[in-house]
Amino acid sequence: MPEGDTVYRLARRLEAALDGRTLERGELRVPRHATENLRGYRVLGHDTHGKHLLTRLSGGLTLHTHLKMTGSWTVTRAGKRLPSRLLPDVRVLLACTDGTSAYGISLPVVDLLRTVDERDVVGHLGPDPLRADWDAGAAVQRLGADPQRAVSDALLDQRLIAGLGNLWANELCFLRGLHPTRPVGDVDMPALVTLAARALRASATKPGAMQITTGDRRRGEQHWVTGRAGRPCLRCGTVVRVLDDDRAASGRRTWWCPSCQPATDTSARTA
Repeated sequence: MPEGDTVYRLARRLEAALDGRTLERGELRVPRHATENLRGYRVLGHDTHGKHLLTRLSGGLTLHTHLKMTGSWTVTRAGKRLPSRLLPDVRVLLACTDGTSAYGISLPVVDLLRTVDERDVVGHLGPDPLRADWDAGAAVQRLGADPQRAVSDALLDQRLIAGLGNLWANELCFLRGLHPTRPVGDVDMPALVTLAARALRASATKPGAMQITTGDRRRGEQHWVTGRAGRPCLRCGTVVRVLDDDRAASGRRTWWCPSCQPATDTSARTA
């Protein structure tokens, strides 16, 4: 699933293509909004909260979309067309009067709501490091609310801190020397939150830095532990291990280095 930095960059791309333009066609090809016609509306701006994308339109409307595991957006310029093989999967079509078009493909979430009601779809989310209203203190407080919760699991809970996905949960635990099952009550949470915010911002805004945690852009060398099961740790040489999805507390695959991220109890050591 795309993480907050990916969605942030997507918002900037759609912003450049659509903001300030008027829609010649605006179609939402989902049952709930199949009769809506956005022709004549003006695209005012794009915002994100965690992994949620908010496209604000004139008339006090917001188009709320979420990529989850299947969705994507494609932008075409005047004179260009989307490949015909993709047309059956288009869920959102925003075609501007100048010929620029944006296609939301296989989007699992498409909502049209009043802008004043955006909290109905994002109000449950925790603080987001990529937003102007980022509150590090609130994130620390939320993440530490359940001291016995596994740190990797807590980092993935969008209600506690928004925008971090499985890649960042794994990489942040490595960088802080934390076994993924370490209880959050035993973690220096302010330091972890500071690192998470800095890493996510760099990934979202720095050219060439998207989700590269090692500083090495070569394929297979971009991450410290994620996807490196059975390979030597880039820091100490110990073989990186993986916990399968059905055994991980988060329900997702978890990677760690046994030497750089020592376990804190017997159950973790035998995981």
